[in-house]
Amino acid sequence: METEELQAQFVAKKESQEEGHLTVDVFKNGDNIVIQSAIAGADPNSMDISITKDMVTIKGIRTAEERIKSSDYYHRELYWGSFSRSIILPADIDPDNSKASMKNGILTIKLPKLGK
Repeated sequence: METEELQAQFVAKKESQEEGHLTVDVFKNGDNIVIQSAIAGADPNSMDISITKDMVTIKGIRTAEERIKSSDYYHRELYWGSFSRSIILPADIDPDNSKASMKNGILTIKLPKLGK
């Protein structure tokens, strides 16, 4: 095998094992803790959001609309593939009354605080 072909196989294998890391904002808004994250390219119906009284975990997959070979990139910053992020909350919340919504590629999770 040629060196370029071996390198492409190594990169493809490495990419298939990696998992993206979401950037998030966590802030208070009245009696709620709010988490926001830009998740453009992810199907909201295929995302999994797990909420407990002290932690939120967001998992999903971003799917690129077209396949581009690694060797064709000049510069690459966008992440395509599976992602996850767990956030330890600064206060206990009520998981049963939490709400998530997605608008314009921004996921917003509203978490009502316990013991207001």
